[in-house]
Amino acid sequence: MSIVRVLGAVAVAMVFAPLTVAASPRVMSLDSCADQYVLALAPREAIVGLSHRAGAPDSYMRKAAVGLPLRRATVESLVAAKPQVVVRHWGGDARLVSALDRRGVQTVRIDDAADFEGVRANVRRVAVALDRKAAGETLIARMDGQLNAAAGGWKGESALYLTPGGYTAGSGTLIDAMLKASGLSNASAGPFFSPVPLESLVMTPPRAVVLGFFDLTRAGSDRWGAGRHAALRRATENRTIASLSGAVVGCPAWFAADGVAQLAQARTAR
Repeated sequence: MSIVRVLGAVAVAMVFAPLTVAASPRVMSLDSCADQYVLALAPREAIVGLSHRAGAPDSYMRKAAVGLPLRRATVESLVAAKPQVVVRHWGGDARLVSALDRRGVQTVRIDDAADFEGVRANVRRVAVALDRKAAGETLIARMDGQLNAAAGGWKGESALYLTPGGYTAGSGTLIDAMLKASGLSNASAGPFFSPVPLESLVMTPPRAVVLGFFDLTRAGSDRWGAGRHAALRRATENRTIASLSGAVVGCPAWFAADGVAQLAQARTAR
């Protein structure tokens, strides 16, 4: 009788084992921002592909990417990886998206969130697709805790956001939401992203400056952009209150709250 019971238990285990695997769909991400969501939410064994930028310096979750397969956003890579869910922000062209649809692969799009409510929606959308709702709510709770702790610290003081390419961010951007979440008001009057007039900044510097992406050394316009101009550096060097890393500001994700916390800490240090 005991042998029968043992065999019965083994049979039950064999029947239900595939259900455990099915609860974590095979997932692949097509670009750097999608990598962050997949690495944070999917079980490691369910990740069948990340973009080749998953380990880059501006990848927030780069340490978690070590040892996982890197794939290009091509039909051939998808055929080889056999994902059940694909997460994308901007990666993949129309041909690739059509190929995913034909193969019955679920595609989850990360939106360009302009506020933290949009970030919450992104996290929940990906978490539901990966059957990881609890993990998603944990990320949101972490973000909200940071936002609550940082709220109002700067009491409306004005600050200008600046990138190495000489661009700033106005209303309708997550950068604007980050500044406001820390209690800063945005010195940029225009909407979205726009170039900063170098001469006016040098002649009339803003009261405070928040830098973004200055931790990265890139070829091309960023290296020689207006934001790195010697005259502008001199005008802003004693006005810079924080320098936000590319890993924090490069993707509309929960870790934008890390930047808000950094801004709040800068107020405390003043």
